[in-house]
Amino acid sequence: MAQEIKISVGDVELKGNLKENKCAKRILKMMPIESDFNTWGDEFYFSIGLEMGLDETAKREVEVGTIGYWPSDEALAIFFGPTPASTRERPVAASDVNIVGEVKEAEKLKDVKDAEKIRIELA
Repeated sequence: MAQEIKISVGDVELKGNLKENKCAKRILKMMPIESDFNTWGDEFYFSIGLEMGLDETAKREVEVGTIGYWPSDEALAIFFGPTPASTRERPVAASDVNIVGEVKEAEKLKDVKDAEKIRIELA
């Protein structure tokens, strides 16, 4: 069963979940995670220091609300709209990401791009 999480950025708190795959389970063991973050279009990404390769869930074009693990930067990425690599409204990662979870109402993150920290914890 997927694990419920809470994502806090600035004054926005969102609910989400982590999937039942190996990568997501390793991230779950790292909770809570708090970090500065980078913005790339409508994507937040931040290093979590987890070394893992791509898995069977990996893809580059994702849905709004996808939480992905990006192996090349040992980072989590949260997609809430188009990125510079997008040709349509769907988010496109810079390179393949493992799909590890999803966040509800992800579009609200557009309002907190200037925040300093992101926190992900168990709900």
